[in-house]
Amino acid sequence: MSDATAATHQETDAQGRLLAADGTPLKRSLARALRRQKLRALALIAPLLIFILVTFIAPIADMLFRSVENEIVADTLPRTVVALKEWEYASGEAPGEPVYAALARDMTIAAEYKEHTRLGSRLNYETTGISSLFRKSGRGVEDIGEFYQDQFEDLNEAWEEPETWARIFGSDAWLDAQAEEGAEATFSLRDGVAEAFPNTAEIYAAFAEFAQTEDEDNPFEEDPWPLAYAMLYEDLSGGAGVQGYSGPEADLLQEAAAAVGGFESQSYKAAFIDIDDDWADIEVWGTIKAYSPRFTSGYFLNSVDLQLTPEGIERQDEDQRIYGLLFKRTMFMSLVITISCILLAYPVAFLLANLPMRISNLLMILVLLPFWTSLLVRTSAWKVLLQQQGVINDVLVWIGLVDDANRLIMINNQFGTIVAMTHILLPFMILPMYSVMQTIPPSYVRAAKSLGATNWTAFWRVYFPQSVPGIGAGSILVFILAIGYYITPALVGGTTGTFISNRIAYHISSSLNWGLGAALGAILLAAVLILYWAYDKIVGIDNVKLG
Repeated sequence: MSDATAATHQETDAQGRLLAADGTPLKRSLARALRRQKLRALALIAPLLIFILVTFIAPIADMLFRSVENEIVADTLPRTVVALKEWEYASGEAPGEPVYAALARDMTIAAEYKEHTRLGSRLNYETTGISSLFRKSGRGVEDIGEFYQDQFEDLNEAWEEPETWARIFGSDAWLDAQAEEGAEATFSLRDGVAEAFPNTAEIYAAFAEFAQTEDEDNPFEEDPWPLAYAMLYEDLSGGAGVQGYSGPEADLLQEAAAAVGGFESQSYKAAFIDIDDDWADIEVWGTIKAYSPRFTSGYFLNSVDLQLTPEGIERQDEDQRIYGLLFKRTMFMSLVITISCILLAYPVAFLLANLPMRISNLLMILVLLPFWTSLLVRTSAWKVLLQQQGVINDVLVWIGLVDDANRLIMINNQFGTIVAMTHILLPFMILPMYSVMQTIPPSYVRAAKSLGATNWTAFWRVYFPQSVPGIGAGSILVFILAIGYYITPALVGGTTGTFISNRIAYHISSSLNWGLGAALGAILLAAVLILYWAYDKIVGIDNVKLG
């Protein structure tokens, strides 16, 4: 056997696979080396990747989630939502007593945590007036419990003492801890008390948790919520297992159980209607039920001038259909602004690309100058120029083109928005065009002319096609910036020149309807992606260049 043959045998294993120097199969060794190389590359870009995830991807994901998230109804009124499942809006009647009883418990807890106003504001987006209804009910729900509280306290003064309630419902371990730890000891229910008095134990446990976590007080020293008396009346009058209860204050409970038969009672339904007549309105209950799921399409429906009602999806009232108009206006005006920028930027970029470098650099400073000036200042300058008593109108009146009594209205309308935004976005069109045109060799045009082409033919057949990638890059940049602008339209657009972005900003910062603002933003994002896809199919995104 020759030396070469022996060397070959030493580099393969029994299966005939090539081996690396360390004896491992060559294929596995190469895969390991490539994996290490990819991990090193990933480590280099990891900071940028994390930055993009935190500042770009995560906010978009949160926006998309907020556009369908609707947990506030189910979290604030959990018992009411469950009770409402048996009620049908088509019945034409308000829900029964169990629903109002559940509402009393939920409203009491929500009012203590100040959650009822947030829920009212959320539902008020769908049905006007619910916000004030929930605020009023949060103040009046205590009256339901006080109706029974007075009767229990008249029966025995012991019911006025917080310690009475604490001894009945607090566990022995928690009661023993009061002497040493006080409010720091976490409250726990007494064994068996939840079975004997289920309704009261639930409300008292909620009260104790609130007192310790929110008020940082000791339930042993704080009066329970008035609703606890109403719940105790329900448990005792409903045949609660008082006989099986042998804990503290058993005699007091036996006395109360024997006396509740003579107590005056009230209907939860009548009590809520007494607080506000709107609680008898099936529209209110229909709205609560329609928006009780944790996820809703209501925000997206509102974004396209529809609404989710108890009877299904319906169109908004005619005077409230504004979003379809705003979307159409945004797309139309953004397109007009983009075309205006193309028409104005192309000759400027052509001039910059073909002038001597010394002059071109000087003129480029003028193009970049707007970037050194505040956007607010530039927009305000257009207000001065375009208003009826502004510079442009004054000049037109002075030269006699316009009568002083019929000055042109060029501000607070679509014209003012288009002019101001074209000026602001023009540099974003010039720079991509210039960078592409600068790479076009002048010899191409000279060669075309030497072959007999006229100036126009040489430009149109040779120069212009090579500049199209710059037009595409600038158009995408300007169009996307235009549809997202809201400062300039807000200042010079008036009522007819505002964009959908102005409405998004209003919902995010003023009305605080973040769900609707997120839905509008999601639709705008989808529209941009669709237009981007269409541009790629028609022009080809590979043809877009920045030079």
